[in-house]
Order: sequence, then C-alpha cells, then structure tokens
Amino acid sequence: MTDAAPSDRLARIGRVHFLGLAGVGVSAVARVMQAQGVPISGTDAKDLPVLDEFRTSGVPVRVGYRRENITSVEQEAGARIDTVIASSVAQAGNPEYDEAVRRGVRVLHRSEGLAAVMDARRGVAVAGTHGKTTTSSMTATLLDAAGLRPGFAVGASVAGLGTNASAGEGEWFVAEADESDGSLLNYRPEIAVITNVEADHLDHHGTPEAVHRVFVDFTARILDGGTLILCLDDEGARELLADVADDLAARSVEVMTYGRSPEAALRLTDDPEPGRRIPDGAAQTFGIEEDGRSVRASLSVPGGHNALNALASVAVGRRTGLSLEDSAVTVGAFRGVARRFDLQGEAAGVRVYDDYAHHPTEVAALLTAAREAVDPGSRVHVIFQPHLFSRTQEFAAEFSAALRTADTVAVLEIYPARERPVEGVTAALIADPLFAGDRPPRGGLQGREEAVRTVVGAAAPGDLVLTVGAGDVTALGPRLVEALSAEGSR
Repeated sequence: MTDAAPSDRLARIGRVHFLGLAGVGVSAVARVMQAQGVPISGTDAKDLPVLDEFRTSGVPVRVGYRRENITSVEQEAGARIDTVIASSVAQAGNPEYDEAVRRGVRVLHRSEGLAAVMDARRGVAVAGTHGKTTTSSMTATLLDAAGLRPGFAVGASVAGLGTNASAGEGEWFVAEADESDGSLLNYRPEIAVITNVEADHLDHHGTPEAVHRVFVDFTARILDGGTLILCLDDEGARELLADVADDLAARSVEVMTYGRSPEAALRLTDDPEPGRRIPDGAAQTFGIEEDGRSVRASLSVPGGHNALNALASVAVGRRTGLSLEDSAVTVGAFRGVARRFDLQGEAAGVRVYDDYAHHPTEVAALLTAAREAVDPGSRVHVIFQPHLFSRTQEFAAEFSAALRTADTVAVLEIYPARERPVEGVTAALIADPLFAGDRPPRGGLQGREEAVRTVVGAAAPGDLVLTVGAGDVTALGPRLVEALSAEGSR
C-alpha cells in the first residue's frame, strides 16, 4: 500500500468498477464510496438482491463475468473506468480482472479501497481470528448510539443500523480487518483491536507461526501515538503482546487490555448482584471494572464470548472520549448481526438460529451460548456444515470435540468454497469420532433433507436448533421453521 494524503488517494481512485459487487465485503466498500460521491459500477456472478439496491440508485450492474463488461459499463456510464476493486475470489483468471490488467487499469483489493476511504477519517480496525464481525458491529453501534455517527464497514448486516456499511458523518470510521488473506495489513488505524490470535486459514498462511506474524505486522501499522486494544485472556494475544511491546513503546502506542484476567485494564465480572433481574430484551448482564470503578452492562445476545466482544467495544468507546458509564450503556444498543446467533424463527415452541461459526473455537463458544439461552433440561440440536477441505483436515478432531456438547448433531458434507477436493478429506473425519465412544449425540453424517428430519424429529418445546457453518447451510433455517410448524400442527 502506498501512503498518500487522504483526499489525494481517494481522488486518484476516480471511477471504480467492483468485481464481486454482491459480496458482503465488496458491497460495503461500494456503499461507502458511492455515499462519498465516487462514481461506481460492478459485476457479480449471481443476480442477488443486493444488486437491486445498486441498480435502483443508478449504478451500472452486470451479472456474469465477461471481458466485454468493462467496455459495456464504460459506454453506459459515458466515462472510462479508472480503478477496478476486486474481492479475494475475483483474481487472475477472472475475465474482467484479466481485461483490466491488459488495459493497464489500476486494480486494488477491496481492503485497499476501504483503506483509501479511511485515510480521511480516524480509523478503528478490528481484527482477530474470532469475533471481529461481532466486535466491529458492536463498536459501530456503540459509537452511533453515543451520537458520534461513525462510518463503518463490517462483514455482515448490523441489526439496528440496517446495513453492513455507511459513510457516516463523524470523524471515526470502524472497519473489520481480515487476516484470512493478510488484507488487514492495508490499514493504518489510530485504534486497533485484536480479539484473539489462533491458527486458522492455513490454506493461505501455511503455518501457525505465519498467522502470528501477520498480527505482529498488523500492530506495526498502528499510527504512532495510537492505541492497541487486546484481550488478555487469549494466549495467542498475550504472546503477540510480548513480541511487540518494545516496538509499541518506541512509537508511543498505548496498550489497553481487557478480559476476565485480574491484570486487565478493563475487566469483565460475570456475577450479577444477588436478586438482580435481567432487563427485558437482554440475554445477559455483566459488570465492567476500570481503575476501581464498576458499572453494569446488558446485552441482547448470550455467551461469554459476546461479553468479551462487548468489553472490547467499550474499550474503543473509552479511547474515543466516552465515559465508562456511557460506553457501558450504549453497547447495550447492539441487537445482533446477520449470521451470528441470528434468530430465523420459532415454531412449535422451538427457536431456530443460524450462525457463521466455522472454526472449532467458534463452534464451542456458540454451543456454550446456546446452553445459556435455554432452560435447564431443554436441549440443543445442530446441523453443522464443515467449511473448506483444508480446515476440516486440520481441525477435524477439534470439531468433533466441540460438537459433542450438543444433544443432536447432523453433519453435512464439506462446503468447498474456493477449494478443490482433497483426497481422503470428507466430513466423515468429523462425524466418525463424533458418533463413536460413550454417549455420543443423536444424529450422523447426513444429507440436507435427512438432517432436517432428524433435527425436527428430535426437537421439543423449549429446545433450540442451530444451523452452523460459513457455507450454504444457512438456507436450511427457513426450511426448519417450516418443518417444525408443520410438525407442531399435526
């Protein structure tokens, strides 16, 4: 990335054509640029509803990647394309990408486009192996509820804000910073949040050491005099802090730690006061301590991991000038985010949720939260779809261990996403040990319709059903609600 004066870099981008316009990451950048007056167009492989939003506002849109789309869009717009911004999946070999390169058009990754937008703002970049979408969404919600009107671009639509991205009007801009492809290194934030550091995306990084290294490099991107907010409960984050402490001190970067650890500057206390009632609409309450002061906060989403995410957001609030009390109150405005413990509906007394969890640590945290969300004696039923052959191969045993805490588990075949099949790697690597041994959960390795029948047949009033994974398992949520409703009407 080439550093430039904020207004200069965005101005040099000129007219932008987006590849992968319907994707959540690319659409976020497109929305923000469009709101700031940048003329845009775009293409996606599928005609998804988000494209209608752009069409309605007069954006030239194409469906299906073709070399001639570049010329076609230019003719419709009456102007040449200056820059192509591409998603991680629209790279060399994509006909429009290749045509842009052939013509000498500037080609940027979506994170570079977002970084250009953030140049003119005070940036908050939220990174971490897990929790970055929820934490960045909570942070944008907190700052908005406090009246700071931030810009933001995150990896899912945020309930309460109504979108995944907004240019905002205030001085702050919140961005989700993705380590999966190393694109977090395109940002130069004033405030950086690191929720945790754990091995993942080894198809890109290769080794756990390389994952650690990319977070080290990310801390070096924090502006001198800025702030690093880091979870002290996480072993990987603690190791990272030890490695970068000298560099941060030399550049006057403040470190603000959070967590349950008594050493954390902002500390989470879980125990409610005796007899304290959880407010209506809240799934949990918890205490926050800082410098001997204590306040309480409430969240509409369950799970200790979400309490920690909220604590990270409160830490950002403190560093943007809010009081501890105001930060604790405004984080309660968060109402969830798409595909993160996302309620799909309720039928026959059974609630159906969808979640994007696709790493063993995330699955384990999700199931813990699910147990907290049901009454004692009620059960949790899961349809799980592994995501990527490489991740399944690397973490099969850990997935099995995490899923064993559910009462019913239907395991679907692997969602390949960008990967080609790997010989010998199937969902059976997870399912076989999961259903072996003493007291395994009910279920098995199943097809989609069989999985729906299994879960619906096992569910009773008061139970909770989860569709889990980063693939198309999310489509089964409405199907489960429909099937439960039909079952309950018999």
